[in-house]
Amino acid sequence: MANLGIPQNTIAVLQKYHFNFQKKFGQNFLIDTSVLNRIISAAEITKEDCVLEIGPGIGTMTQYLAESAREVVAVEIDKALIPILEDTLSAYDNVTVINDDILKVDINKIVQEKNSGNPIKVVANLPYYITTPIIMGLFESHVPLKSITIMVQKEVADRMQVGPGTKDYGALSLGVQYYAKPEIVANVPPNCFIPRPNVGSAVIRLTRFNEPPVQVKDESRMFALIRASFNQRRKTLVNGLGNAAGLSVTKEQVRAALEQMGLPATVRGETLTLKQFARLSNLLTEKQ
Repeated sequence: MANLGIPQNTIAVLQKYHFNFQKKFGQNFLIDTSVLNRIISAAEITKEDCVLEIGPGIGTMTQYLAESAREVVAVEIDKALIPILEDTLSAYDNVTVINDDILKVDINKIVQEKNSGNPIKVVANLPYYITTPIIMGLFESHVPLKSITIMVQKEVADRMQVGPGTKDYGALSLGVQYYAKPEIVANVPPNCFIPRPNVGSAVIRLTRFNEPPVQVKDESRMFALIRASFNQRRKTLVNGLGNAAGLSVTKEQVRAALEQMGLPATVRGETLTLKQFARLSNLLTEKQ
């Protein structure tokens, strides 16, 4: 089978099927063999592994994954790509293609059927607009996962690994760092894709923690607090949380909790570490 990491092979497939790129799906296909090899090595794919690939496109990375893994399940939302995938992956008997929206797929069921419930590895080249819901969905649904290795917009990759006090720090940074250890493994310029995106991309690996780095009594409540803290970045935590719908905490409760933590009432969410958010959440949960 022709290696789709080579640009002319990708172009030939797209022409053969008269494929039209769908803006709504944010499609940018990777055409760089060194980047593809880098992703496979960063994801540490072995013959023992069952890999879930999100958004296989025309099957470029799927081919590489199929060569390296025991089993690959590829979930593609665009039904126009299904006949192309049947063609480009016809040489592999260890690939299952599912035409569906990853946010609606029962991944736990796939893990049971294909990997006896053991942790899988996720690999993806994700469109910008849906990166956060997919990553947080994978973590929050507690699917058995070893790691997620993904190509995302460079700015999003930066956001996942920064700490407090930086302008990129926010709910995504804290969400990712609660569940996993983030590490950028490659920066990828626009000319590695067809069509060329307007921004640079990066490959980031999120290695799932066995245990979260902080102890929190109510995970979903902590994340609600975090989201409310960053919804209005310029506000103090006392005002941001005190006015947030659905949190049902008063400004007095927030002020008292901050005081217990040795923090001033004027503090903003962007300066708090994950550990401090966990403590704040635990203190406010006790007050309920």
